[in-house]
Amino acid sequence: MLRVTKLTDYATVVLTALADSPDRVLSAAELAERAHLELPTVSKVLKPLAHAGLVESFRGSNGGYRLARAAAEISLIEIVEAMEGRLGMTECSGEHSQCEHESHCGVRGNWRHINDVVADALRGVSLAQMFAPVPSRPRARRIPLSLATEAGHAD
Repeated sequence: MLRVTKLTDYATVVLTALADSPDRVLSAAELAERAHLELPTVSKVLKPLAHAGLVESFRGSNGGYRLARAAAEISLIEIVEAMEGRLGMTECSGEHSQCEHESHCGVRGNWRHINDVVADALRGVSLAQMFAPVPSRPRARRIPLSLATEAGHAD
């Protein structure tokens, strides 16, 4: 199963809490409360986000964190890569492959293509979009039961 780590998921939640108050500097404790996460978890998540330049940190009695730029300008690929490193669906789809089968592998090019498609999809979604309400999904079209059974009983 492909999935981001819990810390990456939590990072997105923390960033959306910051996006909710873009002009305020929020302490880690305030972010933990808003995100419904434990303070040590929020503190752990904020370090790589700050290192990646996604959040700014301020010291002092009124210190805390705020987004480094507008939520619409932060893509999901930046969040994922801040938390997990460069995206690589397989060992060989990354930049520095150490796979011993790479020289004779027939699927490497396709995995790289898939990696690029996933990266482009993540690049195409901003933090602001993640913060927005979930749009309703159209219901899948279903074949009426009468048509399905008629098709199965052709004479």
